[in-house]
Amino acid sequence: MANTLFIGKVYHRFDQLPSTNDHAAELIAKSTPPEGTVIRAASQTAGRGQFGSRWESAAGKNLTLSVILYPDWLEAGAQFHLSMATALALHDTVYSIVQNLPDESLLKAGEPSTVYRLPSTVHRPPSTVKIKWPNDLYLGDRKAAGILIQNSLSGAHLQSSILGIGLNVNQTEFDPSLPNPGSLASAYGRLFDLETVADTLLEYLERRYLQLKAGQRQEIRADYEDRLYRLDTPAQFARKDGSVFAGTVRGVGTDGRLRVEKESGETDIFDLKEIRFLQ
Repeated sequence: MANTLFIGKVYHRFDQLPSTNDHAAELIAKSTPPEGTVIRAASQTAGRGQFGSRWESAAGKNLTLSVILYPDWLEAGAQFHLSMATALALHDTVYSIVQNLPDESLLKAGEPSTVYRLPSTVHRPPSTVKIKWPNDLYLGDRKAAGILIQNSLSGAHLQSSILGIGLNVNQTEFDPSLPNPGSLASAYGRLFDLETVADTLLEYLERRYLQLKAGQRQEIRADYEDRLYRLDTPAQFARKDGSVFAGTVRGVGTDGRLRVEKESGETDIFDLKEIRFLQ
């Protein structure tokens, strides 16, 4: 059981669901589930990622869950801060786990590791664990996790939020049509105890959510930018019209748009879907 105040205290678990986000939305439509309610499925038949993409996950090997929150204190124009906080929680989770793996957690006859400890603070992350804008988790150049947040609004503020998280943990074989999938197991050569990973994720998610609620927006943004994939590193980008250009990621705005410095020295601001990294 996660050591939390409210996230995960109500926990719905299923062997299979079409989508944990959809199930969460159905619960909200019927009633008002307690804040922090978790919906988790061992298998999803219609999991979704950002921009309508599909999320593939082998049954029983990964984490696919959604968390219901009510951030009615957060303005609609600042909703990207919730996305940053969620991505950071996911990053904190992976970083803390891989930094604290005991030697005996190396794969031995398929035995998973169950011994982790949760550090009181998260230090500067290793270069191999990064957040790819807007909120994918990358291990090296492999995508190991994604986030899909569905917000509902009431006037100028958020009313409810569903945080959908998919984290590849013990899966090592993937659909060859996926561009660059990865997992904790494939990156670190170990199996992991799913319950420990899930509990750790919920603990860090609550920490980051409460940090945001306490008004520490600048700290959230600074931590997020510090962990950005290819930050201050020249890269190739493609615009949605197919044109390609070289640039360097310099950070994000408070609205979540990506700041990219071009070779000319000029900095452009890009919204979601306007550009993508070229691998």
